Amino acid sequence: MIKPVHFSHHALLQMAERGATREEVVETVRSGERVPAKRGRHGYRKNFQYERLWGGRYYAIKQVLAIVADEPDKLVVVTVYTFYF
Repeated sequence: MIKPVHFSHHALLQMAERGATREEVVETVRSGERVPAKRGRHGYRKNFQYERLWGGRYYAIKQVLAIVADEPDKLVVVTVYTFYF
């Protein structure tokens, strides 16, 4: 069974502030690289072609890192980080 992905309020705020979309975060959770995170959570990381401006600078790649709590019936995205290269 594929668990549905839910977003905490904090994650939604961070996504808006850091430039990540729901679609990117879901794709990251579904197909990104799994990495360790604190408090029994998992991180999922994925690079996306970006090739545009962010904060007045041009970046070719945007990396999304989603921190996820794995609950019995769903995956809850608790926060999201973005890195621009």
